[in-house]
Amino acid sequence: MTSRFHFGFLALTWLVTSTDALAESAPAPSEHTNRLTHEKSPYLLQHAHNPVDWYPWGEEAFAKARRENKPIFLSIGYSTCHWCHVMAHESFESEGVAAIMNREFVNIKVDREERPDVDRVYMTFVQATTGGGGWPMSVWLTPDLKPFVGGTYFPPKDRYGQPGFETVLERIATAWKENHDKIVEQGGKIVVALRESQSAGKAEGKIDAAILDAAYQQIDRSYDPKEGGFGTAPKFPRPVTLNFLTRFYARDPKSDSAKQALEMTLFTLRKMAAGGMHDHIGGGFHRYSVDRYWHVPHFEKMLYDQAQLAVAYLDAFQITQDRQYEAVARDILDYVARDMTSKEGGFFSAEDADSPVVAARADRGHVETKEGAFYVWTKKEIDDALGDAAEIFDFHYGVQAHGNAPEGSDPQDEFRGKNILIERHTIAETAQHFKKSEEDIAKSLARSREKLFAIRAKRPRPHLDDKIIAAWNGLMISAYARAAQVLDEPRYLEIATRAANFLRANLYDSSRKILYRNYRESRSDIEGFADDYALVIQALLDLYEASFDVEWLKLANQLQETQDRLFFDEKNGGYFSTSGKDESVFLRMKDDNDGAEPAASSVAALNLLRLSQFRDDPAAAGAERARKTIDAFVTTLSHFPSAMPQMLVALDYWLGKPRQIVIAGKKDAPETEALLKEVHRHFLPKTVLLLADGAEGQQYLGDKNEAIRAMSIVSGKPAAYVCENFTCKTPVTDPKLLAELISK
Repeated sequence: MTSRFHFGFLALTWLVTSTDALAESAPAPSEHTNRLTHEKSPYLLQHAHNPVDWYPWGEEAFAKARRENKPIFLSIGYSTCHWCHVMAHESFESEGVAAIMNREFVNIKVDREERPDVDRVYMTFVQATTGGGGWPMSVWLTPDLKPFVGGTYFPPKDRYGQPGFETVLERIATAWKENHDKIVEQGGKIVVALRESQSAGKAEGKIDAAILDAAYQQIDRSYDPKEGGFGTAPKFPRPVTLNFLTRFYARDPKSDSAKQALEMTLFTLRKMAAGGMHDHIGGGFHRYSVDRYWHVPHFEKMLYDQAQLAVAYLDAFQITQDRQYEAVARDILDYVARDMTSKEGGFFSAEDADSPVVAARADRGHVETKEGAFYVWTKKEIDDALGDAAEIFDFHYGVQAHGNAPEGSDPQDEFRGKNILIERHTIAETAQHFKKSEEDIAKSLARSREKLFAIRAKRPRPHLDDKIIAAWNGLMISAYARAAQVLDEPRYLEIATRAANFLRANLYDSSRKILYRNYRESRSDIEGFADDYALVIQALLDLYEASFDVEWLKLANQLQETQDRLFFDEKNGGYFSTSGKDESVFLRMKDDNDGAEPAASSVAALNLLRLSQFRDDPAAAGAERARKTIDAFVTTLSHFPSAMPQMLVALDYWLGKPRQIVIAGKKDAPETEALLKEVHRHFLPKTVLLLADGAEGQQYLGDKNEAIRAMSIVSGKPAAYVCENFTCKTPVTDPKLLAELISK
């Protein structure tokens, strides 16, 4: 914690350390309705019948706070957040707590997935003043939106020496009345300090390949060689790190460090796929593992995890041609197609960790839920369902009579007597144990999974957050487009195309050439953020390479122009997260961390470099903008490069010699398809793939790329041109000769 944030921290510690006893609060009846009932966000709608007089983020709430000179209580979360549910049930459904909140504060609810800009600003404050952060996030603001106290989850009552939420509310209300001027002054100083932290001038430093080596070494030091992954519990998949490692491997595949980078990636992918974080019955991955073994997950399923992990497994399959990685990629993609895709083709956001177990007393209007209830099994349930096949299944998936959560991973005994399915043994080990063939074991396990899937489908499902977010849909479209190529699967291309058509029809305004953030039943009024643009542009480039429909390339170019106009920092480089139009968000920030989702600048830098290759203009404004974007993060890249692994992917591209492979021929001709199939067999992270079809597509590409105009079939056969900066080797018509050119 830096001294500039000392004021906020002092306010926090002073205001929330009281342990005054307060009366027990009664649960909320269900007849309440507040302003959130008119919102689109599933998270806000979950709170539409709280006794709390919630407002959405907007001028109506701000004006009330100014008019009544009341502080604002800002609560930020998302609909599949476990601890958000806990705090809602304990506090926001309580008549007693609501009475304090309504009397003393103007109360605002924000869905962080819908308004990442608001979340980002106040999370920066909470992290700076408390040293941590998370959701639900609880922040108190002055009427002009300046934060002065922040935290995360508060229990309803004082416990273990920690203040309860009622205590905190009463203390802050008293402080506001007794020390109003001091708090307002303090809020102003905090905002100044936050602005200073974001307005540093252009950093100095050297960007070169040494940064890639330093990042690899940092990642290697955090690697867990026994269980895979990085760091200790809790373990997150962090696909951006795997993206970097596979590209680090591709730089020099024969070097020792490259081999280790690949081994870290493959071992991590295998351990995650075998663990309980992987849903072995229904497919897809849960959010993270609470233990180092990937065994006990936090059970929510996020779209952005499915998308990025599918790509990581596809990359592993391309590099190794090992079918186990293909199987996991298909498992993820088929789960999303089945359970997280709207009938119109867009992708939903998330499935909750919690699901109903039993209906509670009717007068409480509340259904009891439990984390993982949908996913876990007793041994008896499995044995009754599978009969004679249960012995093989139980052995393979580690099913035990007393449950199988490892010691220390389930401190609250949530899973006592329950089993979280893990691949305790490989197919080969199981076959050997039962003296059967691997094929017989695989078939038995597949039949058992199908039976359990049918039984599980009758259980109450976790809540589905069915809003459709532009950025996350971009990630998922990329995954399906890549899968269509790598797995030669037309169905995946159809899914990607439907989703892209959905985005174009519902989240793109062609008259203004802008994106909107999200859709649920209809489009929201929230305009897209930098990550929406970056990830949708990336998706459109991937979709062009899978389909060769130049309409996607045209749209990518249009959106890139809009992103540059709205978000690019012409002075210091990089992309702001927001356009700066919304005056209620007082900070324009640039994400400098590739976390669960890659930062907008990291994705945009690579998009710009790819677009410059499509245009055969590596010295163009776009490529220069990419360089300025990478340079803007030199401080982070120099000191802690592993914080931005996706930016390192862009740096690797920029430092390398990107190639273009142009296939000249009709798209559906068998010879063209044979050449494309050969390209798709190879992991080529610094290559763009184009089609010279002798028609509209080639004409569009040729307008910006003189070299493509002249490319054509050779001796009546489709031909492949392998080029660097469109200086091309002699074209070939034989896939085997193409393989040799690619491998050089």
